[in-house]
Formats: sequence, structure tokens, C-alpha cells
Amino acid sequence: MDPQKLKDAYLKLQSLDDRLTWRIRPRAGGPLVRPSSENLEQDLRDLATYTIELKEVLDDLFQAIAGRAAPGA
Repeated sequence: MDPQKLKDAYLKLQSLDDRLTWRIRPRAGGPLVRPSSENLEQDLRDLATYTIELKEVLDDLFQAIAGRAAPGA
């Protein structure tokens, strides 16, 4: 296992969480009005960005687990 890659993947996950999780988390009680087309498009963009970045973090995590530590680490 490569501990540096694992740490980097964790930091990317924390960054993703700080930047986007609050935007895609469902709100308690839900909206009282129907969202506009623009709001739905923005929400879909946020969800797509979150999904793609999460996939990249998981890929980094798998590489860290499968990889070897850098020499001298």
C-alpha cells in the first residue's frame, strides 16, 4: 500500500465534501415550490460534478491500496 497516495486520496475526498456535499444533500422537508428549469440544471450539474470527482477519489484510493510505497518512505 502507498501511504502517500492514500493520504492524497483522503485529502481530495475532504475537499470534495467541503465544496459540494452541502449542495447535493437533500433539505429537510423539501422545497415548498417547484424548482425552475435553471435550478434543476444547476442541481444536475452539481450532482454530476460530485459523482465524477467521487469516482476519481475512489480510483486514487484503489491505486493507493494496490500500489507500493515509494522508495525511502
